[in-house]
Amino acid sequence: MRGWWREIAGLVLPVACGGCGRPRTPLCDACGRALYGERPRRVRPLPEPAGLPVVHAAAPYADAVRAVLLGHKERGVLGLAGPLGVALAGAVRAAAAPSAGTGAGPLLLVPVPSSRRAVRARGHDATRRVAAAAAVELRRTGTAARALPVLRQRRPVSDQAGLDARQRLDNMTGALEVRTGADRAMAGGRVVLVDDVMTTGASLVEAARAVPAHVAAAVVAAPPLSFA
Repeated sequence: MRGWWREIAGLVLPVACGGCGRPRTPLCDACGRALYGERPRRVRPLPEPAGLPVVHAAAPYADAVRAVLLGHKERGVLGLAGPLGVALAGAVRAAAAPSAGTGAGPLLLVPVPSSRRAVRARGHDATRRVAAAAAVELRRTGTAARALPVLRQRRPVSDQAGLDARQRLDNMTGALEVRTGADRAMAGGRVVLVDDVMTTGASLVEAARAVPAHVAAAVVAAPPLSFA
């Protein structure tokens, strides 16, 4: 019900830019350029954890980009999933490019799952929604792709906020598993692990362990210092 009400409210209530608050536009040109106007780049957290796949990000996690991501995830501005999907699609293209010679199968975007507690609190799974929007954008621009939410949490995890890099790794280790029967769904495709934000890389390390068939990883944003 909560997610349904947010969708309806987004159609009838006045909108403001999710990045800067400019009225009468869900995302102004300047904030759009900050989100997806630059070439996606490889990112590495400091320190870089063992087992982290090659990760590409669309934009630094700062200012307008941070506001857009938080608006979508925490405030339920679901209309921002579209532009976030455009940004993630660009990062996915960059991440998958080195694997182009490994097969012609579709890109399979496997999102890092949110905890059940977070989904209940927010009323939606933000990363799953953005992954679906990214797959739509990839198909629109001629790339076969689909979102494939085959990961799930096998045990509860603590809120990552406030944990340092080592604690986040400990918190996530062994926490994810692939749903039964997912191997068949992934057969013939090129798996790209996706998330909205990478901070320490702990979630992507665990996702890569759980899905060893992945070819790369992509995120909307990462801390500015992680850009190589």
